[in-house]
Amino acid sequence: QVQLVESGGGLVQAGGSLRLSCAASGSIFSINEMAWYRQPPRKQRDLVATITSGGSTNYADSVKGRFTISRDNAKNTVYLQMNNLEPEDTGVYYCNARVRRVLTYTYSLYWGQGTQVTVSS
Repeated sequence: QVQLVESGGGLVQAGGSLRLSCAASGSIFSINEMAWYRQPPRKQRDLVATITSGGSTNYADSVKGRFTISRDNAKNTVYLQMNNLEPEDTGVYYCNARVRRVLTYTYSLYWGQGTQVTVSS
């Protein structure tokens, strides 16, 4: 099995910063793409940022210039540095990862349980 566990969420005022972490553990051989999604209250879950195994990144337009996704392959961890937070950034943030488990060539998509980010005005 593979588990993804997010951490770093919390309550901040507008203009503040948070750094989210998502650590993958279990029977992992390799991880290719990792991503962050968020689900605002009463809204759909949307993509925030992605990062490939080679470090290429993509961001939703709403977070460009404010958020930075990065990863530490040795730790099987993806990060999301969030600066200049706005109330519209409030929501549950989920990480996911496409993971190749040991003893297989196939990749499967895994999701974390989510971490709450609340930005007050």
